[in-house]
Amino acid sequence: MDFGLNEEQRLLQREVKRFAEERIRPGNAERDQNHEFPAEIVAEMGEMGLLGMLVPEEYGGAGLDLLSYVVAVKELARVCPSVAVTMSVTNSVCCWPIVAFGSEELKREVLPGLAGEGFLGAFGLTEPGSGSDAGSLRTTAVRDGDHWVLNGEKAWITNAGFAAYYVVVARTDPEAGKRGISAFVVDKEAPGFAVGTPEQKLGLNASRTAPLVFSDCRVPAGNLLGEEGQGFKIALATLDHSRLGIAAQAVGIHQRALELAVDYAKERVQFGVPIAKHQAIQMSIAEMATELDAARSLTWAAALAEGTRAGGRLAAEAKLFASEAANRACYRSLQVHGGNGFSQEYEISRLYRDVRVTSIYEGTSEMQRLVISRHLLVE
Repeated sequence: MDFGLNEEQRLLQREVKRFAEERIRPGNAERDQNHEFPAEIVAEMGEMGLLGMLVPEEYGGAGLDLLSYVVAVKELARVCPSVAVTMSVTNSVCCWPIVAFGSEELKREVLPGLAGEGFLGAFGLTEPGSGSDAGSLRTTAVRDGDHWVLNGEKAWITNAGFAAYYVVVARTDPEAGKRGISAFVVDKEAPGFAVGTPEQKLGLNASRTAPLVFSDCRVPAGNLLGEEGQGFKIALATLDHSRLGIAAQAVGIHQRALELAVDYAKERVQFGVPIAKHQAIQMSIAEMATELDAARSLTWAAALAEGTRAGGRLAAEAKLFASEAANRACYRSLQVHGGNGFSQEYEISRLYRDVRVTSIYEGTSEMQRLVISRHLLVE
C-alpha cells in the first residue's frame, strides 16, 4: 500500500505504472543485452511531462511536488531501473539546481527544453580522482571576459552523450578550498566540450554512462549557477535532493524482486509441494515484504520533509535504508529462484545486477552514514 497519497498522486501513479508496463517492459531484456538506450521511450516520457516534473509551470514544467516525483520514479524502476535513473537524473540533478539557483534569464533559456521538449540533463561532479571526496575535484573554470573557460574531466556521468545540458561543478579559485568551487550549466554544443567512451557496466545497461572532457570549453558567464564560490554548497544541496530519486529507484526494484519471488515460490514444486509451502522460503519473503514497506514509508516521509530541518537527514536515511534493503531483497529473490535465478532468462538476474549501484551512486552507504551522524551530532 502507498499511504498518504492524494487522488492526484494516485492517478499519476496509475498512469506511470500503465505506461511502464505497456511501453517499457516489452523489450527490456533485449535493451539490457544490447546496451541499447531507449530513445523512443525517453521521448514519450518527455511528452508525458515526466522529464520536467519539478519544473514550475511558467517554465514549461509540470510543477509537481517531490512526493509525486518519487512515486513516478518508483513505478518506472519497478519495470526498468535504467529508464528510471535516466528520468531521475534529468529531474533531480539538472532541472532542480537550475530552478533553485539559476538566474531568471538562464531558467527561461534552458528549462522549457528540458521540461517540455524531451531534452535530457546530466550532472558533472565526480572525477577520476574524486568521488566521495568531492571537494578535491580538479576541473577548473577561469573567467575570460563574458565567458568561463573550463578544463578537466568528469567521470561516471549518467545520460552523457544524450543530454542537452550538463550541470558541471568546477574550481574557480585554487586557493580557496571548497569555497573556490562554482557550478555552471554547459550546453552540449559548447566549443571544447566532448563525451568520452561509454562505460561497460555491471548493470543498468540501457542507461548511458560516460566521461565528459572539457578542453578550453567556453561557457557564457550567465550560465553560472548562484554566485561564484557557491558550487560546493549547490552540489551538496543537489545531492540531498537527488538521493530521494535513488531511494525511490531502490523501492521500485525491491517491489519487483518481491513480486518475482512470490510468483516463483507459488509455481516451483520441490519435494512434492510448491516451495512457498516451505518455512525457509516463507521467512525470506516475509523479510522482503517488511523491509519494502519500511523503505517505502521512509522514502515517502523524506519527500514530505523536503525543506524542513530534518529533510537532509531523512533523505540520507531513506537512500541508505532503501538501497541496502533492495540489495538484500534481490539477493533473497534470486536465492528463492535457485539455479534458475542465475540465468539471464529470468528477470531477477537483471535486477540483481541493476540494484548493486543504488548503494554507491549519489553517495555511498558509508557517506550516507556520515551525513546522518553529522546531522545528529554537529547541528
